[in-house]
Amino acid sequence: MTITVQVHPNSKKPRIEKDLFGELHIYVNQPPLEGKANKAVTESLAEHFKVSKSRVVLVRGEKSKKKTFEIDV
Repeated sequence: MTITVQVHPNSKKPRIEKDLFGELHIYVNQPPLEGKANKAVTESLAEHFKVSKSRVVLVRGEKSKKKTFEIDV
């Protein structure tokens, strides 16, 4: 399954929300430095979809707020 998410780093309250268009917005409290936010987003998606972290792979958008992930369910 391929999903596109909007990432909000340095958030006070980590959470996952869905907007009116069905896109996921992921709020993480990690800074966007040295891949810390990407790692936190990967962990959040793994927990949300109840899969292991190794099954969530960042496909596109390493340095962007809009990212595409491939999840093996």
